[in-house]
Amino acid sequence: MTADSEMDIKEAFQRAQKGHNNKAKLVASLNSRYNKLEDKTLFHEEFVHYLKYAMIVYKREPTVENIIEFVASFIFNFLLESHKASSHAVRFRVCQLINKLLGSMAENAQIDDDLFDRIHQAMLVRVTDKFPNVRIQAALAMTRLQQPKDSDCPTINAYMLILENDTNAEVRRAVLSCIAMSPRTLPKVLKRTRDIKENVRKLAYQVLADKVHIKALTIAQRVTLVQQGLRDTSETVREMVSSRLLPAWLLRVEGNVIGLLHKLDVENCADTALETLKAIFKGTLTEELPQNRAQLDNRKLIPVDSLSCENVLYWRALCEFFKAQGDDGEEMLEQVLPDAATYADFLYRYLKVVPLLTEEQRADFNQLELVMTKEFISQQLIHLIGCLDTNEEGGRKRVLSVLQEMLALPQTPSSLVSLLTEKLLTLIPDDHRRIQTVAEIISDVREPIMEASAPMDENMSRRHQVQLAEVKVSIMEAKQTLEDSIAAQDFSRAAELKDSITELENRRNQILQEVQESSQPADKEIRTEKNDPETLLRCLTMCAELLKQMGIKTRIGPTISALMSSLVLPSIANAHPAVRNMAIVCLGTCTLHSRELAKAHMVLLLQIAQLDEVKIRISALWAIVDLLLLFGFQLLSETAANLMALNSKSPDRREEDALAAEEKGDAPEDTAQSILVMLSEFLDSEVSDLRTETAEGLAKLMYTGRISSAKMFSRLVLLWYNPVTEDDTRLRHCLGVFFQLYARESRAHQEVVEEGFMPTVRTLMNAPATSPLAEVDVNNVVELLVELTRPSALIKPSTNTEEVCVHDYLAVRICGEMLKDPTAPEVRLYTKTLSNLELSGDGTVKKDLQTLLQQLEVKDRISLRGLEKMIGQLADSKEQAELLSPSALQPLDVNADEAAADDPSKSAKRAKRGTAGTRKVCAARSGRKPSRRAESSEESDGENVPESVPQVRPSRRAKTAALEKTKLDLNTLINQEAN
Repeated sequence: MTADSEMDIKEAFQRAQKGHNNKAKLVASLNSRYNKLEDKTLFHEEFVHYLKYAMIVYKREPTVENIIEFVASFIFNFLLESHKASSHAVRFRVCQLINKLLGSMAENAQIDDDLFDRIHQAMLVRVTDKFPNVRIQAALAMTRLQQPKDSDCPTINAYMLILENDTNAEVRRAVLSCIAMSPRTLPKVLKRTRDIKENVRKLAYQVLADKVHIKALTIAQRVTLVQQGLRDTSETVREMVSSRLLPAWLLRVEGNVIGLLHKLDVENCADTALETLKAIFKGTLTEELPQNRAQLDNRKLIPVDSLSCENVLYWRALCEFFKAQGDDGEEMLEQVLPDAATYADFLYRYLKVVPLLTEEQRADFNQLELVMTKEFISQQLIHLIGCLDTNEEGGRKRVLSVLQEMLALPQTPSSLVSLLTEKLLTLIPDDHRRIQTVAEIISDVREPIMEASAPMDENMSRRHQVQLAEVKVSIMEAKQTLEDSIAAQDFSRAAELKDSITELENRRNQILQEVQESSQPADKEIRTEKNDPETLLRCLTMCAELLKQMGIKTRIGPTISALMSSLVLPSIANAHPAVRNMAIVCLGTCTLHSRELAKAHMVLLLQIAQLDEVKIRISALWAIVDLLLLFGFQLLSETAANLMALNSKSPDRREEDALAAEEKGDAPEDTAQSILVMLSEFLDSEVSDLRTETAEGLAKLMYTGRISSAKMFSRLVLLWYNPVTEDDTRLRHCLGVFFQLYARESRAHQEVVEEGFMPTVRTLMNAPATSPLAEVDVNNVVELLVELTRPSALIKPSTNTEEVCVHDYLAVRICGEMLKDPTAPEVRLYTKTLSNLELSGDGTVKKDLQTLLQQLEVKDRISLRGLEKMIGQLADSKEQAELLSPSALQPLDVNADEAAADDPSKSAKRAKRGTAGTRKVCAARSGRKPSRRAESSEESDGENVPESVPQVRPSRRAKTAALEKTKLDLNTLINQEAN
C-alpha cells in the first residue's frame, strides 16, 4: 500500500488547503482509508470535526475554498462509486443526493471539470435505469448539467430521447420540468401537449406558458396549441390553457386582445380565435369587458373604414358572450350592439360594396386577398344577426327584407349564400312560410325578370314608307296644279286644290306618327331561365339550407317536389362537379323527409357513391348512412322489391325471380350484405377521406344497433392499428372514441367484440411480411380487446347473476384455439391473455376451463409456466368429484371463424412433430427460480416477487371422467362456423 493510501484525515485536510495538490489523489487516499475501516463512526466524527474549522470562516479565503472543494469531491466520489449498486433503493438515493447537492449550489457555482464529467456520465447511465423513480432523480440531477448552446449536448439529447420514448409518465414530467428551452427542444415539448397522460399535457402547457415567448412560436404552432388545449378531454388541461397560457401570451402583447388576435390566423381559423376570446372573457370581469370595445362609435357600430378581421371577430365574440349569459348580459349587450333596424342598414351598405371578381381579376393575388378579407368581415357581420333583438316587428321586418334582397342580388358572393339563408330561416319559425320564402328567392335568382323589346315588322315599315312617298308626291303635284290654277285665275279650282292639299298633309302627318310609333315599340318584362353553374350552385345552396332547417317530420309538399324535379334532379347530371355535389346533398337531405323518396333514389345514391369524383362520392355516402340510420336496412329490402317488380317483364319471369329469391335466401339480408361489401371495399380505399368517412359511418351504424357484425368490428380494429392510417388523425380519433363507447354501452356489444377477437388475431398472425399489418404489435391489440370486453367496464353491469361472463366465453374460445395446435407460436400470446381475463366466480365455469387447460400439451416453457399458474388459480378447494357436473359453456362455439377448419393432415403432422419432448401442463416441475416481476408503468418499488405456487391437481380419475365428457362436445364445436 502506498504512503498516500495510509494518509489520515488530518493530513488530507492539511494538504487539501494548498492549491497545487491533486485533490483527486487526496480523495482516493481518503476513500481507501475509509474502506479499510470496519467501524465508520470514528471516521465520520473526525471528518466532521476538521470540516468545522473551514465552516466557521466567512471570508472567501483560498485555503478555505480548497477545503470545501475537497469535501464536496470526496462526497461526490462516494456517491458516484455507489450508483451501480444492485439495489434499486441505493441507486435511487444516490441520484437523489446528487440532485439535492447540485440543486443547493449557488447559481454561479463552479465544479471541477473531471467531477463534472464523472457526474454527467453516471447520470446518463442512470436515466436508462430499470426503475422509474431512479430515472426521475437522475433526470432532475442533470438539470444544471445542460448546455443549451451546444448543438450536441449529451444531457439535452438524453432528455429528448426520454420525452420521445420513456413509457413512464412521471419520468416524462420530470424531464419536462427541467429541460432547457431552445430551438432543438421546443418541438419535443410541443409534442408532449399531445401526450397520452393528462398530467404530462398539463405540465407541457405550463412550461410553454412560463418559458416560451409567443414570438418564438409560428402562427401554425400557436393556433394548434390553443385549438388542442381548449378542446382537450381533460378539464385540468383546459383550465391550464385558459388560466396560464393565454394570460401569459396577453402579457407579452401588453394586454391588447386585438394584438393577440393578430398573432393568430383569424381568417383561416375563426373558430379557434372565437374559443380563445371566450376563454379570455371568462377570466375577465364582466364590467371590464365593454371598456375594451372594438372601436365602436356613438351608434354602437364600427366605422366601415375601420373594419378589420380582428376587430369584427372581437365584436362578434363579445356580443355572443353577452348573449349567452341571458338576462344577466342583456344590459351589457345593449352597450355594444345597436337596434335591429340600424344594424340591418349598416349590413346592407357594407354587403352592397363587396366586389364580385371576374376570372381575370381572380388571377391578381392582391385583389383576391382583398376580396377574401371583405368576405370574411361580411361573414362575421352576418353572424352578428343572431345577437340582435328581433322581437320588435319593425326591426325584424327590416332585417328580413335586407336578407332577402341580398340573396336575390347576383352580386352577392357565393360564399355568403349559405350563411344568409341560415339567418333568414332562423327569423322565420314556420316551415311552410320558410319553404315559400326560399322558393320565391330561388325563382327570382334562376328566372330573373328582364325587359325585352318586340322586333319591328319590316313589311309594315316598308308599307308606311311607300304610303308616305305617295302622299308627298300627291302634295307636290297638288301644289303645282294650285299655282297653275291661280295663274289661270281659276279660283274655284284653286279652292278645291287647297282643300285637297290640306287633306294630304293630314294624311302625311298620320303616316309619320304611325312610323314613329312602330320605330319605338313599348318594352315588356319577361323571365329567362339561367342554367350557368354559378346560378345553379346558389340556388342549390339555398335549397340545401332550407332542407336542413326543416323539421324532420315536415312532409315534402308540392313546392319542394317542384324544386326537386326542376332544380335538384337535373343538376345531378350537370358537368360542373360543385353543382353535382350540392345536388347530391339536397337529394340526400330531402330523402330524409320521405321514405318513399328514399326508396326511389337509394339505388341512384349507391351508384354515385361508387362512380363519381371523391368529394361527390363522400356526399352520397353521407346520404346513404343517414338513410340507414333513420330507416334501417329494411329500406334496402323495399328498394330491392321495387326494382324486382319493375324489372320483371312477364308473369312467368316474375315467378322465376320469386322462386330464385326463395332458394337464395331472404332478400333483405342479401341487399344488406351487398351494402356491407361496398362499405368494406371503401375501407380498403387508397383515398384517405373516403376511408375515414366510411369508417365513421360504420361506427355510427354499429353504435346505434343498425349493424351487429363481428367481422366488421374486426375490420375497424385492424384499420385503426394499420400503419397506413397513422397520419389520418381524424380516423384514429373517431375509432378510438367509438371502441370505448361501443364496448361500454351493453353486454351485447361486448359479445360482438368477443366474437371478433379470434378473426382479428388470426389476421395479424397470418399477415405476410409485405403487408403493413405485419408491423402491428399483436400483444397491444389483444390487450385492447381484453379491456373492451371486461365486464367491469360496462356502464350498466348486468344484474343477472346466472348469466355467463363474456370473458368466460373468450377463455373457452382461446382454449379451443390452443387445442387445435399446442405447438403454434401464438400459444404464448394466448397463455398471457388467459391470465389477464376477468373471469366470473362461477364454480362450474372454472371447472370447465380447468379441464380444457389440462388437455393441453405444450413444450414452450413460458407458456407452460403461464398455464400452470392459470390452473393453480382455477383450482377449487371443493371435492374434485364436482368436476363431473354439467358444463355451463358447452353450447359455445369455440372456433368462430371461417379459418377454424384447418387441414386435418397438418394438425396431425404438427401433433406428431410436437410429441417428442412435450409434457402435460400439470406434470411440470414447480421448483424453478422465482421470476422477476415486470416493471409497472407507474410504480417502481419491489424487485423479486416469487410466483404463487400452483395448487394440487385434481385426482386422476375425476379428471379423466371430465375430460372424456368434454371431448364429446369439443370435437363437434371445433368444426363449426363462426355465426
